[in-house]
Amino acid sequence: MNSSSNIVWHNATVTRQRRELQNGHRGAIIWFTGLSGAGKSTLAHAVEEALHQRGCHTFVLDGDNVRHGLCGDLGFSAEARVENIRRVGEMAKLFMEAGVIVLTAFISPYRADRDRVRAMVKPGDFIEVFCDSPIEVCETRDVKGLYKKARAGQISEFTGISSPYEAPQSPELVVMTGAAELEVCVQQVIGKMTESGVMDRPPLKP
Repeated sequence: MNSSSNIVWHNATVTRQRRELQNGHRGAIIWFTGLSGAGKSTLAHAVEEALHQRGCHTFVLDGDNVRHGLCGDLGFSAEARVENIRRVGEMAKLFMEAGVIVLTAFISPYRADRDRVRAMVKPGDFIEVFCDSPIEVCETRDVKGLYKKARAGQISEFTGISSPYEAPQSPELVVMTGAAELEVCVQQVIGKMTESGVMDRPPLKP
Protein backbone atom coordinates (compact mmCIF):
# COMPACT_ATOMS: atom_id res chain seq x y z
CA MET A 1 0.00 0.00 0.00
CA ASN A 2 1.18 3.52 -0.75
CA SER A 3 1.98 5.84 2.15
CA SER A 4 1.70 9.60 2.28
CA SER A 5 4.93 11.50 1.69
CA ASN A 6 3.98 13.90 4.52
CA ILE A 7 4.43 11.50 7.43
CA VAL A 8 7.54 10.92 9.54
CA TRP A 9 8.22 8.08 11.98
CA HIS A 10 8.38 9.33 15.57
CA ASN A 11 10.86 7.56 17.83
CA ALA A 12 9.56 7.09 21.38
CA THR A 13 11.76 7.55 24.43
CA VAL A 14 10.20 4.47 26.04
CA THR A 15 11.74 1.83 23.81
CA ARG A 16 10.82 -1.77 23.26
CA GLN A 17 13.93 -2.80 25.18
CA ARG A 18 12.86 -0.76 28.22
CA ARG A 19 9.36 -2.28 28.09
CA GLU A 20 10.80 -5.78 27.86
CA LEU A 21 13.10 -5.12 30.80
CA GLN A 22 10.12 -4.01 32.85
CA ASN A 23 8.05 -7.01 31.75
CA GLY A 24 10.76 -9.57 32.41
CA HIS A 25 10.39 -11.17 28.98
CA ARG A 26 10.76 -10.32 25.31
CA GLY A 27 7.94 -9.23 23.06
CA ALA A 28 7.22 -11.81 20.39
CA ILE A 29 4.67 -12.96 17.82
CA ILE A 30 3.52 -16.55 18.30
CA TRP A 31 1.68 -17.33 15.06
CA PHE A 32 -0.67 -20.32 15.23
CA THR A 33 -1.74 -21.55 11.79
CA GLY A 34 -3.80 -24.53 10.65
CA LEU A 35 -7.13 -25.62 9.26
CA SER A 36 -10.45 -24.53 10.70
CA GLY A 37 -11.06 -26.79 13.68
CA ALA A 38 -7.38 -27.63 14.15
CA GLY A 39 -7.41 -26.11 17.64
CA LYS A 40 -5.57 -22.84 17.03
CA SER A 41 -7.76 -20.63 19.23
CA THR A 42 -8.06 -23.25 21.96
CA LEU A 43 -4.30 -23.69 22.09
CA ALA A 44 -3.53 -19.96 21.87
CA HIS A 45 -5.82 -19.16 24.81
CA ALA A 46 -4.49 -22.08 26.84
CA VAL A 47 -0.93 -20.89 26.25
CA GLU A 48 -1.95 -17.37 27.21
CA GLU A 49 -3.46 -18.64 30.46
CA ALA A 50 -0.24 -20.48 31.30
CA LEU A 51 1.84 -17.40 30.48
CA HIS A 52 -0.47 -15.12 32.46
CA GLN A 53 0.03 -17.34 35.50
CA ARG A 54 3.76 -16.81 35.06
CA GLY A 55 3.25 -13.04 35.15
CA CYS A 56 3.79 -12.49 31.42
CA HIS A 57 2.17 -9.69 29.43
CA THR A 58 0.13 -11.30 26.65
CA PHE A 59 -2.73 -10.80 24.21
CA VAL A 60 -4.52 -13.18 21.83
CA LEU A 61 -5.59 -11.98 18.39
CA ASP A 62 -8.32 -14.37 17.29
CA GLY A 63 -9.51 -14.70 13.70
CA ASP A 64 -13.24 -14.39 14.39
CA ASN A 65 -12.79 -11.55 16.89
CA VAL A 66 -10.68 -9.46 14.52
CA ARG A 67 -13.30 -9.80 11.80
CA HIS A 68 -15.84 -8.22 14.14
CA GLY A 69 -13.87 -4.98 14.09
CA LEU A 70 -10.55 -4.24 12.41
CA CYS A 71 -11.27 -6.53 9.46
CA GLY A 72 -15.06 -6.33 9.52
CA ASP A 73 -15.06 -4.88 6.00
CA LEU A 74 -13.28 -7.89 4.47
CA GLY A 75 -14.75 -10.99 2.88
CA PHE A 76 -13.07 -14.33 2.24
CA SER A 77 -11.78 -13.98 -1.31
CA ALA A 78 -8.09 -14.62 -1.90
CA GLU A 79 -7.47 -10.87 -2.02
CA ALA A 80 -9.41 -10.24 1.19
CA ARG A 81 -7.53 -13.00 2.99
CA VAL A 82 -4.21 -11.41 2.00
CA GLU A 83 -5.33 -8.02 3.34
CA ASN A 84 -6.71 -9.61 6.50
CA ILE A 85 -3.34 -11.15 7.36
CA ARG A 86 -1.48 -7.96 6.39
CA ARG A 87 -3.53 -5.97 8.90
CA VAL A 88 -3.14 -8.61 11.57
CA GLY A 89 0.60 -8.70 10.99
CA GLU A 90 0.92 -4.94 11.40
CA MET A 91 -1.17 -5.05 14.58
CA ALA A 92 0.80 -7.97 15.98
CA LYS A 93 4.02 -6.07 15.34
CA LEU A 94 2.71 -3.10 17.35
CA PHE A 95 1.84 -5.37 20.28
CA MET A 96 5.31 -6.91 20.08
CA GLU A 97 6.97 -3.50 20.05
CA ALA A 98 5.00 -2.75 23.22
CA GLY A 99 6.82 -5.69 24.82
CA VAL A 100 3.79 -7.99 24.70
CA ILE A 101 3.76 -11.67 23.75
CA VAL A 102 1.04 -11.65 21.11
CA LEU A 103 -0.52 -14.96 20.13
CA THR A 104 -2.38 -14.99 16.82
CA ALA A 105 -4.92 -17.68 15.90
CA PHE A 106 -5.67 -17.43 12.17
CA ILE A 107 -6.03 -20.05 9.48
CA SER A 108 -3.70 -17.82 7.42
CA PRO A 109 -3.82 -20.33 4.54
CA TYR A 110 -1.24 -18.77 2.25
CA ARG A 111 2.44 -19.38 2.94
CA ALA A 112 3.45 -16.09 1.31
CA ASP A 113 1.26 -14.10 3.71
CA ARG A 114 2.78 -15.74 6.77
CA ASP A 115 6.26 -15.21 5.37
CA ARG A 116 5.41 -11.55 4.77
CA VAL A 117 4.56 -11.10 8.44
CA ARG A 118 7.76 -12.91 9.41
CA ALA A 119 9.72 -10.47 7.24
CA MET A 120 8.19 -7.50 9.10
CA VAL A 121 10.17 -8.32 12.24
CA LYS A 122 13.66 -9.38 13.22
CA PRO A 123 14.77 -13.03 13.27
CA GLY A 124 13.56 -14.68 16.47
CA ASP A 125 10.58 -12.36 16.94
CA PHE A 126 8.20 -14.57 14.90
CA ILE A 127 7.52 -18.13 16.03
CA GLU A 128 5.31 -20.06 13.62
CA VAL A 129 3.35 -22.88 15.23
CA PHE A 130 1.67 -25.29 12.82
CA CYS A 131 -1.40 -26.85 14.43
CA ASP A 132 -1.34 -30.11 12.51
CA SER A 133 -4.67 -31.89 12.51
CA PRO A 134 -6.14 -34.09 9.75
CA ILE A 135 -9.14 -32.56 8.06
CA GLU A 136 -11.20 -35.57 9.15
CA VAL A 137 -10.55 -34.66 12.79
CA CYS A 138 -11.25 -30.98 12.12
CA GLU A 139 -14.62 -31.89 10.66
CA THR A 140 -15.61 -33.79 13.81
CA ARG A 141 -14.95 -30.58 15.79
CA ASP A 142 -17.02 -28.45 13.44
CA VAL A 143 -19.48 -27.05 15.97
CA LYS A 144 -20.58 -24.30 13.56
CA GLY A 145 -21.26 -26.78 10.75
CA LEU A 146 -18.99 -24.92 8.33
CA TYR A 147 -17.41 -27.99 6.75
CA LYS A 148 -20.83 -29.52 6.15
CA LYS A 149 -22.01 -26.33 4.47
CA ALA A 150 -18.80 -26.10 2.43
CA ARG A 151 -19.13 -29.69 1.20
CA ALA A 152 -22.74 -28.94 0.28
CA GLY A 153 -21.59 -25.95 -1.78
CA GLN A 154 -23.23 -23.44 0.55
CA ILE A 155 -19.92 -21.75 1.44
CA SER A 156 -17.54 -20.83 -1.34
CA GLU A 157 -13.76 -20.57 -0.96
CA PHE A 158 -13.65 -22.56 2.28
CA THR A 159 -10.11 -23.52 3.28
CA GLY A 160 -9.41 -27.21 2.93
CA ILE A 161 -12.49 -27.86 0.79
CA SER A 162 -12.79 -25.34 -2.03
CA SER A 163 -9.79 -23.15 -1.19
CA PRO A 164 -6.21 -24.33 -0.56
CA TYR A 165 -4.28 -24.45 2.69
CA GLU A 166 -0.52 -24.20 2.27
CA ALA A 167 1.09 -25.90 5.26
CA PRO A 168 4.30 -24.36 6.63
CA GLN A 169 7.46 -25.83 5.15
CA SER A 170 9.76 -25.04 8.06
CA PRO A 171 7.79 -23.75 11.06
CA GLU A 172 9.52 -23.26 14.39
CA LEU A 173 7.15 -25.83 15.89
CA VAL A 174 4.69 -28.49 14.71
CA VAL A 175 2.06 -29.41 17.28
CA MET A 176 -0.09 -32.47 16.65
CA THR A 177 -3.32 -30.86 17.82
CA GLY A 178 -5.38 -33.58 16.17
CA ALA A 179 -4.07 -36.24 18.55
CA ALA A 180 -2.14 -34.79 21.51
CA GLU A 181 -3.73 -33.61 24.77
CA LEU A 182 -4.10 -29.84 25.11
CA GLU A 183 -1.72 -29.55 28.08
CA VAL A 184 0.97 -31.44 26.14
CA CYS A 185 0.59 -28.97 23.26
CA VAL A 186 0.75 -26.02 25.67
CA GLN A 187 4.02 -27.24 27.15
CA GLN A 188 5.48 -27.77 23.69
CA VAL A 189 4.73 -24.16 22.77
CA ILE A 190 6.10 -22.77 26.02
CA GLY A 191 9.15 -24.98 25.62
CA LYS A 192 9.82 -23.56 22.17
CA MET A 193 9.35 -20.01 23.46
CA THR A 194 11.82 -20.65 26.27
CA GLU A 195 14.28 -22.24 23.85
CA SER A 196 13.93 -19.18 21.59
CA GLY A 197 14.76 -16.83 24.45
CA VAL A 198 11.35 -15.18 24.70
CA MET A 199 10.83 -15.96 28.36
CA ASP A 200 13.28 -15.44 31.18
CA ARG A 201 10.75 -14.91 33.97
CA PRO A 202 10.25 -17.96 36.23
CA PRO A 203 6.75 -19.12 37.20
CA LEU A 204 5.08 -17.19 40.01
CA LYS A 205 5.05 -18.96 43.35
CA PRO A 206 1.57 -20.10 44.48
